[in-house]
Amino acid sequence: MQFTMAATINQVRSSLSKMFKSERYSPFTLQSDGESHVEVKLSDDIDVHAPSEQAGQPGGSPSYRPRPKRNYHNVCYLALGILFIFIIGYLIGYVSHRSPLQEPIPCDPEQEEGVAKEAVVEYSLSWTNIIGLLAQRLTPDAFNSRLSGVEQTDHTAGSPGDNILGNHVLDSFKSLEMEPWTDMHYVQLQTPNSEKPNRVLIGQDEVCQPKGYLAYSATGKAKGKAVYGNYGSQEDLALLQTLKVELNGTVILLRASGQISLAQQVANVAALGVSAVLIYPEHKNQTTELYGHVHLGSGDPYTPGFPSFNHTQFPPTQSSGLPNVLAQSITVQAAVKILKRIGGPDCPPSFKGNLDNVKCTLGGASSEDVTVEVNNMLQDTEIHNVFGVIKGFIEPDRYVVLGAQRDAWGPGYAKATVGTTLLLELARAVSEMVHIDGFRPRRSLVFASWSAGEYGSVGATEWLEGYLSSLDRRAITYISLDGVVTGNYAVNASASPLLYSLLERTMKEVKNPIGFGESGKSLYDQVSGVNFERAVFKPMQMEDSAYPFLAFSGIPSLSFRFVSQEVYPHYGTSFDNKEYLGFTTAHHLGSIATGAGLVAGQLALRLVHDHVLCLDVQRYRKVLTQSVVNIIQRLKQVTRDGSAEGLSARWLIMALGSYSRAATDLNTELLNTDLTDTLACHNINDRIMRVEHNLLSPYVSPKEVPFRHLLFGRGSHTLAALLEGEDREALRTQLALATWTLQGCANALSGDVWDRDNQI
Repeated sequence: MQFTMAATINQVRSSLSKMFKSERYSPFTLQSDGESHVEVKLSDDIDVHAPSEQAGQPGGSPSYRPRPKRNYHNVCYLALGILFIFIIGYLIGYVSHRSPLQEPIPCDPEQEEGVAKEAVVEYSLSWTNIIGLLAQRLTPDAFNSRLSGVEQTDHTAGSPGDNILGNHVLDSFKSLEMEPWTDMHYVQLQTPNSEKPNRVLIGQDEVCQPKGYLAYSATGKAKGKAVYGNYGSQEDLALLQTLKVELNGTVILLRASGQISLAQQVANVAALGVSAVLIYPEHKNQTTELYGHVHLGSGDPYTPGFPSFNHTQFPPTQSSGLPNVLAQSITVQAAVKILKRIGGPDCPPSFKGNLDNVKCTLGGASSEDVTVEVNNMLQDTEIHNVFGVIKGFIEPDRYVVLGAQRDAWGPGYAKATVGTTLLLELARAVSEMVHIDGFRPRRSLVFASWSAGEYGSVGATEWLEGYLSSLDRRAITYISLDGVVTGNYAVNASASPLLYSLLERTMKEVKNPIGFGESGKSLYDQVSGVNFERAVFKPMQMEDSAYPFLAFSGIPSLSFRFVSQEVYPHYGTSFDNKEYLGFTTAHHLGSIATGAGLVAGQLALRLVHDHVLCLDVQRYRKVLTQSVVNIIQRLKQVTRDGSAEGLSARWLIMALGSYSRAATDLNTELLNTDLTDTLACHNINDRIMRVEHNLLSPYVSPKEVPFRHLLFGRGSHTLAALLEGEDREALRTQLALATWTLQGCANALSGDVWDRDNQI
């Protein structure tokens, strides 16, 4: 082909040369006659030396030239050459401009570079390839190997052990070229007073000087009759009141519950006027000390709503979630001493625990006095959060955050060690997928190692408070790895409804680890045939490390955990270690943790890979509808009672209708959108990301009411609060504010102002 083309081009060149040497198109020659003028003559041939026979032509005149003979062969060659060049040019243009895989991707000038990258990398790996690569790189052997490097016997927040582990995380991110950085905060943490220990007495006898403690308890000394209150739940306390057990001024003894937090237990009984709270763990080892915190909130309680940076100065203030009563943990052994001496009526059946040789009584007026002395101190502590990032190739300014707390009281195996190990393993696996396997995420992945998680997600909350104004526009989702493995029976999750569909889809793709039934089946198969939401999702509690991301910052968040049939009993104790967690998981910790890593990894990768975010706005409609139905029923009840006559949920129903229509319109728009249109997908994603943030009430202060979420927050602004109030004017105000919060969310989902469906 090359030889033929070269020959043809030579023919064309020769023909062109001969044509330009013809009579009409010969070059000019300048010849001087020796006079003042210059004669211009035409030369009919390139050779200036004419042959001898030409010189003897008729007339013999040197100016005579015969009519040139036209070479028609050359004309034919010229025409063919021009035609050939035209065909070759057309073929080259066609091949270079057509796209074999997709339609041309429209973009604006600012996105030109991003789309150029996208055209190269967009189809380099399919989703099947991506999850296959993740499964190859995230293995039980790799997890177990990493685990030994993360173990720390003492890594309480701000301690040398915490800093050593933080540096280990930082070095790991550096080795993976993840551009790591740290975020420093100065927070107030409450610790025991080594010179003046806490004490518990019954009568004149000292029961114990416990080593364990409950951070952020009130301090001082309190005395009162002893009462046993089971778990201190609202149901338990209502039962005590039914049985005419007086709680005001008493010292109440509770057993720790995995169902409600220590802080919630203390808040429940403090509302009824107790003077002190003693909490013991339900643990087989009777000398096991319990550690925890009782701040009903998250973050540093002495800078509520503000970040605890060193250079910020705020007037003295404190969180409304701090208890005003003394709270102290004790061992089972100490609890038995008190229970044997409190007397009073027998316990109801639901109150009876697992203590042998102890008669369960409620105590009360006939009980001996119990004295509680708490001498904890506040300490200014420097803590460090550690971050690494794998940047996206198309939209690097949008990111998914995966996080795990690094600190713990004691070994903290289930609480912190497993999560930190998974964080590092996921960072390694995804980094290798990018650098070695050619994976090109559209968006970024941020990996975060938090400090002071044991004190109520202090490190994470301070980071949120510091960067609140930008995170809601950039952070797509937060995925928590804390407490991700505590058993081998089932999977439970707590999440924003926006993430329900994505988790369901992911569980269909991840195979069951060992201990979950038949090999080869997916995690989803274990709940097939039942209601998925009811079987898997649990309400997100305040102590969940994902809670401040959702309820404070308005970022769609998710935590999940592999659990046993019974609540994991070792949190906050020295028994949260490798041996006991191995026993709880039937010695398949590596396999189950790897399964958890695959769930978290696929959730994150789907969110950074797809053109349109996999956040299902329709799932929120169902949750909102149920809440509105409950409010309607409640308003009917109080209207019949006459306490809220004339109140109606009409406008709230209309706001719900606006959200429903906006969600339906968005799904319809998605069906008609070219997913290769970068700008169109970006606009749709912007609207999806506004949903969670716009469910934060704009009518309350983040300082006074930090958890502003309409559904998952705490305070009078929530839909749940409308089910409790009875005052007509208060209900009217609550209805109005809730209505406009929901309508604002619907407006944001609708997009442009001319597309909004505002019927209020």
